Amino acid sequence: MKYQNILPDGKVQCAICPRRCVLAEGQEGFCHVRRNVGQDIKLLTYGYNTGLAIDPIEKKPLYHFYPGSAVLSFGTLGCNMGCLFCQNWHISKSRDDPMSTKETSPHEIVAIAKKYECQSVAFTYNDPIVFFEYAVDTAHLCRKNGIKTVAVTAGFINPEPAKEFFQYMDAANIDLKGFSEDFYAKNCRAQLQPILDTIKYAVNETDCHVELTTLLIEGENDSPDEIKAECEWILKNLGDCVPLHFSAFFPRFKFNDRKPTDFETLVKAYDIAKSAGLKYVYTGNLSTVQTSTTYCKKCGKPLIVRNGYQIQEYHVADGKCEYCSTLCDGRF
Repeated sequence: MKYQNILPDGKVQCAICPRRCVLAEGQEGFCHVRRNVGQDIKLLTYGYNTGLAIDPIEKKPLYHFYPGSAVLSFGTLGCNMGCLFCQNWHISKSRDDPMSTKETSPHEIVAIAKKYECQSVAFTYNDPIVFFEYAVDTAHLCRKNGIKTVAVTAGFINPEPAKEFFQYMDAANIDLKGFSEDFYAKNCRAQLQPILDTIKYAVNETDCHVELTTLLIEGENDSPDEIKAECEWILKNLGDCVPLHFSAFFPRFKFNDRKPTDFETLVKAYDIAKSAGLKYVYTGNLSTVQTSTTYCKKCGKPLIVRNGYQIQEYHVADGKCEYCSTLCDGRF
């Protein structure tokens, strides 16, 4: 495996993500799917997935990447994050044998995407960073066949593998799960700064289209000060045109006793982000037409009117507002 270091005591250090797990022979990393086999880290889930589904691209969520198109989605098992509120914990925390899941090669995934006329393939459900080789090989093959590639990720990856990963991704939705180191340490068993570094790299130094999602959990990461700080960081480091989605939390995993997010909480965050100057802000899981519609950043008229994932009106021509010809940021 390319991203690893053999240590003087014979153990192997995985270098895919900031955890840098040190593994003895036969030992698995925090993600449970990367194992030291003969001083080489083997991805146990390569070629295996938990199922394929055809989704609207808006479900990723990506609102500025070929709106209305179909995406073939798949994931595997395991995760390098330790989120206590994981919405897909049954696969990300699973200790099941990967070989008990569905076997699908990169070539077969491309063939399925072609058969069902999917414009893109998404690596999602669990974080593609932990199935790095499977995702990159599939993405490389997709590119050769004219199929777009999408990563849904927490962005917890080291700088060197990030260069290769994002080289093959046409779009990414990166989870910015909160905006404090305390939140990440307590609730995600991870660190915020490496994720901010990943986001800055993907937005500013690659051709990958990036949108951000923050899952709001009341009492944990929804304070107005924290949301304002997040928006100010986005403006300073990424500009005002990176789409930001505020998504509703539902009780899952270790947070099964928590209350689901109220829509009013999402609206407050939406208003803070719009007031801060972000041009494209949305709510997810709970939404209205108003909070899921794309507005022109100059004239303010509705360009893509959505009801949930359904597009009701579309006023973008050649990537520009039909009313004032201002560019609508994204891929159309």
